[in-house]
Amino acid sequence: MHIAVLRAPAPSSMPVPLGSRPAGAMAARLPRVHEAPRAGQPPARHTIAVLQVHQIIQGARRLGCDIDALLRRAAISPALLQSPSARVTQGQFAALMRSMRRVMRDEFWGLLSRPVAPGVFAQACQALIHCATLEDALHAGLHQYRLHLDDFVPRLQQRGGVATLLLLPRAPATPCRHYAESTFAFQAYGVANWLAARRIPLAGVDMAASATGQTGGQARLTDTERVFNTRVRYGQPYTALHFDAGWLRLPVVQDAGSLREFLHDTPRNLLTRYRDDSCLAERIRRHLRCHLDGELPSLEQMAETLRLTPQTLRRRLRDEGRGYQSIKDSLRRDAAIAFLEHTDLPLQQVALRVGFSEPSTFHRAFKKWTGVAPGEYRQRQMMECTA
Repeated sequence: MHIAVLRAPAPSSMPVPLGSRPAGAMAARLPRVHEAPRAGQPPARHTIAVLQVHQIIQGARRLGCDIDALLRRAAISPALLQSPSARVTQGQFAALMRSMRRVMRDEFWGLLSRPVAPGVFAQACQALIHCATLEDALHAGLHQYRLHLDDFVPRLQQRGGVATLLLLPRAPATPCRHYAESTFAFQAYGVANWLAARRIPLAGVDMAASATGQTGGQARLTDTERVFNTRVRYGQPYTALHFDAGWLRLPVVQDAGSLREFLHDTPRNLLTRYRDDSCLAERIRRHLRCHLDGELPSLEQMAETLRLTPQTLRRRLRDEGRGYQSIKDSLRRDAAIAFLEHTDLPLQQVALRVGFSEPSTFHRAFKKWTGVAPGEYRQRQMMECTA
């Protein structure tokens, strides 16, 4: 079940849980800034750390599948796996998920002790749209998945006004099981958002997997926190999502027609739907996108635009687990990748479009971001697409 871009308000008859208000309230108090991208610019969508590719192919590798062939089906160069800081696009990652599901006949890509047959996800969603509330739907969906999972048991618990989607392990701790659990949690969260047609704010996320001792662990932490838009605690006894129990009273608003559209776009829509575009870091990123081919505003200038003090801006970004320089760097990186993949602009023009006056400076920065030079990156992608 992973995350499309409908955003519906909470039903007027249902009060918004108090614990979910701060981010939205903060965004409402900030002035509007110009956020429309300029004509001719490909969208600088967030990219995905190559560590996620390493994680998702663990089961296929364990079962002796042809990894290079699976990657090439998704237009991912196998050589990128040798670069710890490399990135792939959301489209490539979604294509890899589809390809592995089709080839391996397993919705969890060989990560678990027994396959989850293709069609289980669709059958679960078909049942959920007939439930009255989100609580009913989550209980029904988790019950159905308990029939197919041997390695962990998903349950919904409520205590002290907090609802928790809890995954109780029944198999030894392995990297495969940990990634399967985080994937299940992410997918369940995405489906819950879709059923209610709004993003449900999370109070916290616990992961049984460790964030340390792995190549690229920091990149994974950043990507995971950005997706869930909350603090993520690693190395916990259980994988769990925590949110205000008031959201369980939301009505299920999807039907057979919207289900067909949802399933048609899965898994790509699960990677992008119901993003929290109201958080400060995302609003800053959209504003910077409009100034990408020039000198980006300093932190002090951005704070002035948002009518905040620099200290307040730093603190609010720190609360979201972000930094101003990292927002600028990731935007330039993702925009450069989009230009290299979707245009035939010379490298010098790409450098100028993402704010570098000197191609050599762009060359060094791109290699630092992705582990490969921009020309090599474009050549690899062209070769994979041709193949």
